[in-house]
Amino acid sequence: MDALGSLDRFVFEGFRFDPAAGGLFRTNGAGAADPVALSSRALALLALLVERHGQLVSKDEIFAAVWPGIAVGEGNLTVQISALRRVLDQARAGSSCIQTVAGRGYRFVAPVVREAEHSFAETHHPVATVNYSPTAAGQNDSGQSRRPQTLTSLSPSWHSLVVIVAAGLIFAVAVIGGGWWALSRSSASSAFLPIAPAKPAPPLSIVVLPFDNLSNDSEQQYFADGITEDLTTDLSRLSNVLVISRNTAFTYKGQHVDAKQIGRELGVRYVVEGSVRRSDNEVRVSAQLIDAATDTHLWADRFYHDTGDLFALQNEITERIANTLGWQLISAETARKSDRPDALEYLLRGRALLAGGMIPENNEKAVDSFEHALALDPNSVEAKSRLAHALIQLSFTKDPVTKAADLRHAEELIAEALAASPSDPYTHAVKGRLLRFTRRCEEAIPEFEISLAVNRNDPPTLGQLSICKYLTGGSDKEAIALAEQAIRLSPRDPANGWWYAWIGFVHLMQSRVDEAIAWLEKARSLDPRGWQPHAFLAAAYGLKGKKELAVAERIEAERLVGSDRFSSIARSRANGDFYTPALRDRWETVYFPGARVAGVPEE
Repeated sequence: MDALGSLDRFVFEGFRFDPAAGGLFRTNGAGAADPVALSSRALALLALLVERHGQLVSKDEIFAAVWPGIAVGEGNLTVQISALRRVLDQARAGSSCIQTVAGRGYRFVAPVVREAEHSFAETHHPVATVNYSPTAAGQNDSGQSRRPQTLTSLSPSWHSLVVIVAAGLIFAVAVIGGGWWALSRSSASSAFLPIAPAKPAPPLSIVVLPFDNLSNDSEQQYFADGITEDLTTDLSRLSNVLVISRNTAFTYKGQHVDAKQIGRELGVRYVVEGSVRRSDNEVRVSAQLIDAATDTHLWADRFYHDTGDLFALQNEITERIANTLGWQLISAETARKSDRPDALEYLLRGRALLAGGMIPENNEKAVDSFEHALALDPNSVEAKSRLAHALIQLSFTKDPVTKAADLRHAEELIAEALAASPSDPYTHAVKGRLLRFTRRCEEAIPEFEISLAVNRNDPPTLGQLSICKYLTGGSDKEAIALAEQAIRLSPRDPANGWWYAWIGFVHLMQSRVDEAIAWLEKARSLDPRGWQPHAFLAAAYGLKGKKELAVAERIEAERLVGSDRFSSIARSRANGDFYTPALRDRWETVYFPGARVAGVPEE
């Protein structure tokens, strides 16, 4: 990539890729350029593809450039390709600007204009994706001082030139703004970081500080560092979350700096910190989320696991923490009420409401929030797909005419969202939900699998895949395993009451009534407002001959469901999305006999 060493920049389809200025910018007709938040890996991948636009870049070449010296699976490459497509393909109709060459690699096919080496006198917005090496400001083996290394996602062959010029640019911006540099971190190393951004920290902006190694063996530091890096990557997959790069975060390694100072220096609203302790055959990982503005601890938890396959263990722990943090961030942001909410705030409010499960009033409010978001940002793919999701949930408790209208609207929104962003995993998952709710599980399964190919550990999608596989005659063991994996990956998920209820339902349909009751009673405790645990418990208690309990649960389910669609055996056959041909015999011989004891009439 020698040509990039000349600090050329590349312009294509409303974007400018500018390595010297820190990454990718979205441009408009007025000449303004706004930074696009991308991970360092995604930027390194984009640099390689754009430099060789029109040419096939093999997977081996990509791995050598983007993950030098690191053995990673192809799933990592898929994630970064998807991240780039989500950004670059928003305004494209039809195919992606990154073409997949099956089994070989990728080709950047958008028209690209290379602009020659340029002056740093040009004005750019501050970029949050500039990376700092954790040892860059230390000393080399001869005792000579070293300059900070920046833009580590780019080719080493031109690192030194970019370092000098980029450091000069950042220094000039700091001086012009009246700021001063250089905050000493320790006697052994220091890192140069900008002071006090002029603008408030954006919503859902976060930095993951290096996790402390509390094990007796100092050589286990690599495991703690791996947790930090993987958690940073996993958080960057969350919608609308700006995550400070791993290299910048590591400049704080071993330092004692309060969250307020870190928030000011990095321009973030939240800080994650934690520790790792390995002892014998057990690993304990602690994590906490801190509000950087107030230095207030918003959430903390510990995750325990037996050691075994350390790579798999590291993946599972970071994924569990990332999923939990996703919910915590939404909760924290929705608590920040404003008089004039923007589209993002409405999106977050709706997401928090949808997380409550199948509660009619929550779904009504979620629809309202997403409609407000879409009115403020008519081109938002997320607003369209999440509104479709809310309409699907809401239709479950509506009369047939209203239900049909809501589902038609949801289908239109999904089509619009996929036309704008064909590879968006969330939209594919929502499409799968629509197909499942309309008894088309065979068609829904591929949609969930497309979504999981991008984010293989998305708990709601794993759960939906569990439902569809079982409803189409799949193994009850596989269905339960997928639902248990969803719970394990997001142990604090507000929707876990539903997954407990689903596992209880599977046990019930397999005539394992005692196991079903145990799961369903847990589900009822977790989500007392959900109607499903009560409805399933009514049938389970009925099968055990506990008529009084069965009747009480049936009455509570009818109160909570908000409609009469399950008020009789006949209506359940006609309206129940779980009443599929593969399960028809179990409904007739297992579920309905228990429901009759609970007092559910035939017609």
